[in-house]
Amino acid sequence: MPNPMYDILQRLPLEPGTYALILFCQEGRNIRVGQLGVMRLQPGFYVYVGSALGPGGLRGRIAHHIRQAKRPRWHIDYLRTHARVDQVWYCCDALRREHRWARALEVAQGGSIPLRGFGASDCNCASHLCFFDSCPSRRKFERWLRSCNREKRLVSGIPPRPRQLMRLRDCLKSI
Repeated sequence: MPNPMYDILQRLPLEPGTYALILFCQEGRNIRVGQLGVMRLQPGFYVYVGSALGPGGLRGRIAHHIRQAKRPRWHIDYLRTHARVDQVWYCCDALRREHRWARALEVAQGGSIPLRGFGASDCNCASHLCFFDSCPSRRKFERWLRSCNREKRLVSGIPPRPRQLMRLRDCLKSI
């Protein structure tokens, strides 16, 4: 029997890049996020941004996040036990864009930071996680990036469901 998640992961590039996980949480609860503290989960959507610059690139890092970690390593691993990955957005290149993406989410209309420092223990960002009541649009995210950072790379999107699998543009040809 074919494994649809395996097929989806195989379509992700091995190249380095920056990614956003769009996660859906169905019910509210308090969760402990390692030594960072307790976070109150609300029903809705969470967007987590990160970079995948090491071996395995985007495919390796996103595969780790899609599987639920037996022993949490990163802050996102704690959230993953209570929220499912709904979509993945990514951009292929060797630049560490996660900080720009995090800043764009901070100012996104309808977004809020649920726990300061989440995913940002190695930088000065307020958080690499943002909460939205409804699912954020990839196109709106691209507009936020362009307006906040003059970002010239578009995110590609892969919703992790085979019937909705799509490969979108990697680069913006002109602004």
